[in-house]
Amino acid sequence: MAVPERHPSPSACRGWPKKIWKLLNKSSSKLSMKSLRKNNLFIFILQWYIAPCWNHDGDPIQLLKISDSVAQFKKCLKDNPRYLQEKVQQYFKDNTHRLMLSMSPDEAYFEKRAKTEQEKLQQKIQSLSGSDRKEIYDKGLQLLSIQSTSQDASCLPALKVSDIAPTLVPTPVEMGNVPVQYCPQPTNGMVYFRAMCSLNTLPDELKVYVPLFCNVITKLGCGTLDYRQQAQQMELKTGGMVASPQVITDSADLDIYEQGILLTSSCLERNMSDMFHLWSKIFNSPHFEDVERLRVLVMMAAQELSNGISNSGHRYAMTRAGRTLTPAGDLHEMFGGLDQVRFMKRLAEMSDLSAVLRKLPRIKKHVLNKDNMRCAINATSEKMSEASHEVEKFVDRIPTIKKDRRPSRATIMEEAGFKPCQMKTYFELPFPVSYAGECVRTVPFTHQDYGSLCILGRMMTAKFLHGEIREKGGAYGGGATMGYGGLFSFYSYRDPNSTQTLSAFRAGVEWAKAGKFCQQDVDEAKLSVFSAVDAPVAPSDKGMDQFLSGVSDELKQKHREQLFAVTKQDLIDAAGRYLGIGQSTGGVAILGPENEIIKKDPSWVIR
Repeated sequence: MAVPERHPSPSACRGWPKKIWKLLNKSSSKLSMKSLRKNNLFIFILQWYIAPCWNHDGDPIQLLKISDSVAQFKKCLKDNPRYLQEKVQQYFKDNTHRLMLSMSPDEAYFEKRAKTEQEKLQQKIQSLSGSDRKEIYDKGLQLLSIQSTSQDASCLPALKVSDIAPTLVPTPVEMGNVPVQYCPQPTNGMVYFRAMCSLNTLPDELKVYVPLFCNVITKLGCGTLDYRQQAQQMELKTGGMVASPQVITDSADLDIYEQGILLTSSCLERNMSDMFHLWSKIFNSPHFEDVERLRVLVMMAAQELSNGISNSGHRYAMTRAGRTLTPAGDLHEMFGGLDQVRFMKRLAEMSDLSAVLRKLPRIKKHVLNKDNMRCAINATSEKMSEASHEVEKFVDRIPTIKKDRRPSRATIMEEAGFKPCQMKTYFELPFPVSYAGECVRTVPFTHQDYGSLCILGRMMTAKFLHGEIREKGGAYGGGATMGYGGLFSFYSYRDPNSTQTLSAFRAGVEWAKAGKFCQQDVDEAKLSVFSAVDAPVAPSDKGMDQFLSGVSDELKQKHREQLFAVTKQDLIDAAGRYLGIGQSTGGVAILGPENEIIKKDPSWVIR
């Protein structure tokens, strides 16, 4: 039962502000109350803080005496060590004043909402007079004319391409014998650790379980610690310990990729030994016995994935669209696409997860060993020697299968005979809007046309697709981007007109092929690309491109020079060479409500 709001009488409130200021003056000798009196924001926050107590006849003066409350709490704990337990018993377990609220979804909710909207629309239309209809039509034509007119931005201050530094600042890295990449950085007393563990030896039937393994491996307990104690130690000694699946396309060949699990953690320099000791326990003696704990983690993961579709539907659409275009595309879909969402939902609905739990030790055997594992350390120069010693001790404690270990990124997979194929997939989901993605297989990072495609994607987004998809089509967002994996992707976000958006994608390509843009558009796109290329990199992430993808400073500098050299004609040629119909293999995926137009098109696969 809701508690009715009660407000103090005006007489009771009279004089309280003066009392509050008097209390603050008394308890805050180091704070200038004169400046606080002039700060309206402080007064607002203060009033907001005391309002709940004040509204229910509480004493706001007593509420502000925080030091007295803390002292009383410490005294209660000292007098009675079970003080908190008894309060939980009193107010939660033995308290009979409870309210249970259950909510059940209406299966016909979306149909009813669509019907209501249609009825309201018809009522609005019927109430319009002839002059009203003409006014709306004229305003629509006026809006369309404004949207189709290019705005003059020459009066705005802007950077020039010549303002960009021609060379990048190199990141010094050193390689050890483990193998370990050492990158000395001003990390302000922090140590950052990464380890890449290959999945090459893992059987194919277990790969779909890899994201689940990454999710639970640091949450089930290890060594002598149960999962609660493990979580406490991780919070006390580290900034977090995370495992995540990785699929990295080679920088020079789209048919070569690396698959693995990336382990990430950080800690204060004084806790370095404790952090690596926790990793050693996870590698050597993880717990795989608690079925109920696994069930909780599976249900949480499945719920998070399902909720994430509505927030990142365009990413799911692009991942699905690129599934059949590169060898790495299928793994991307398996590890982080809709296939993984459906798989986790199916696991969450299982009554017995014992069979799933038995698969985790098999994955651990293939992944968590020193064979084909490489590490990276970012720390201050002063602590690098100590960090090297701790890493070597950590690696020595890990079991091994092979006698000879290969250094660096020698764990890549190659599918020289891979044949990309086109596929158009539509996923019917209970959303009022759609998410669209279209991908085209193009070139790898080191190819001379890669820079042209990066700039082309930014220019098409800003100068054509934004206006067609968002301003005219009504979507929340849309555009084009060139991905590191060699896929040029189009996308739209929360789109009410997904089929028209696909036509806008094609129109954008024709716009680029016809060269309907000027040199200023090219320069603006270059600035936009360089804003990402030259974005500040945290000391913790320095050298990670080299560690994960093998992209050295030399390759980055070459890419930088390619970006500077891109001309208008290069963009026209790239659009015609890779994005034109029949030039390259592409895939399309849409997530959204039932679509009658697509249902009648036999070229679509409806899921």
